[in-house]
Amino acid sequence: MSPTHKLEAGRPFQLSALPTQGKQFHPDRDQAEAEFKALRREFIELQTRLYAEGKQKLLIVFQAMDAGGKDGTIRNVFRGVNPQGVRVHSFKVPSKEELAHDFLWRIHQDVPAQGMIGVFNRSHYEDVLVVRVHNIVPETVWRPRYEQINNFEKLLTDTGTTILKFFLHISPEEQKERFQARLDDPSKHWKFSVEDLEKRKFWGDYMAAYEEMLQQCTTSWAPWYVIPANQKRYRNLTITRTIVDTLKEMNPQYPPGEDLSGIVID
Repeated sequence: MSPTHKLEAGRPFQLSALPTQGKQFHPDRDQAEAEFKALRREFIELQTRLYAEGKQKLLIVFQAMDAGGKDGTIRNVFRGVNPQGVRVHSFKVPSKEELAHDFLWRIHQDVPAQGMIGVFNRSHYEDVLVVRVHNIVPETVWRPRYEQINNFEKLLTDTGTTILKFFLHISPEEQKERFQARLDDPSKHWKFSVEDLEKRKFWGDYMAAYEEMLQQCTTSWAPWYVIPANQKRYRNLTITRTIVDTLKEMNPQYPPGEDLSGIVID
């Protein structure tokens, strides 16, 4: 796997063999912070151009175990960008109306429009993860969804959407520390749920589900990035770098303006 932590379609891997520690890739805290701030300034400029151009679309998907850092990543990476050009959607337990439709119905409504960046905090991938681990639907229902998701994402890319998918990979020891920090700080109790501890008991099952999902749904048009996420500074840095590199490839441009040479403001 390359230093970008990008998976390759069809190349087998074991999730347990992929790093959760980012220190080995960038041990210098101060330098990492400086690089992150510089990249975020680039991101702000590129996002402004994307919004002004109003033609291309970028979808960014975040998946992680509980306390994996999805909220913190979004809060830090997107700080300072134009909120008019970014939409964040958090997909929780489906409503009765959503359950009455196919599992992608609620997702498709929130994909980004032209000029926009759409951010998914959890996503359509919950429908091959939670439903599998907790036997909410039978395997005959969730297993075909791999291909359905790949086809859905192919439709999006064929119609002008660039897709970035990040799995924030933390260790069970790091999750324990983060849960404890939430318990110790009354201001963070709202982020803690006893249900999270129940899910923690299924760590091995979740890792198996994630591993197969990442293997089945890494495609040439929508690959996954497995980000070592134990250290927040490295997590934020490498994700921002990937977004900036992607936007540079998209190369959005300010639209040509009118000839204003003769305009006089009284």
